[in-house]
Amino acid sequence: MMSHDPYVLAAIAALFAFALYRRFRRLFGRQALQPTRLKVRVVVLAIVAALFAFSGLHAPNFAAALLGGVAFGAVLAWFGLRLTRFEVTPTGIFYTPSGYIGIVLAALLLSRLAYRFVVLYPTFQASKAETGDPFAAYQSSPLTVALLGIVIGYYIAYCAGLLVRGAALRDERPAIAQPPDAASPPSAP
Repeated sequence: MMSHDPYVLAAIAALFAFALYRRFRRLFGRQALQPTRLKVRVVVLAIVAALFAFSGLHAPNFAAALLGGVAFGAVLAWFGLRLTRFEVTPTGIFYTPSGYIGIVLAALLLSRLAYRFVVLYPTFQASKAETGDPFAAYQSSPLTVALLGIVIGYYIAYCAGLLVRGAALRDERPAIAQPPDAASPPSAP
């Protein structure tokens, strides 16, 4: 049962805002390519997508919205990867994502969730009272599910693309990382 104490709600809102700030901050800066972290993201998001798809088996609109969203997100990831700058240095491989796609996706999803929560709050409470599931109202909207599918599809495909591109750059890195004078033999006097 959720508390309606204003201090608790303010603390939850502050934590949510801090999490969003940390996520958005990553969209603009240079980041080290960390294959393990990317693989974990792909697996977790694939599990989330599979759980949503499994729960959508009873509603064809729900499943179609999710699959369409995932497909559209994968196409956006392809564009995002083309806009991503990669940098190979002796200390590692770095990438700078194009933040505009990520910001637009996050803004669309967050605005839709805010709309569903603020405008449709009475429906939310009614579905909680009838079914006992507080998220039943969110799950009944194909548009919300499609936007969630776009975000999931984007990040799965983007992380997978970073892994592929990182592996290709890692194979090239030893030749790039050598200092220019180390490759040529010393000259005789």
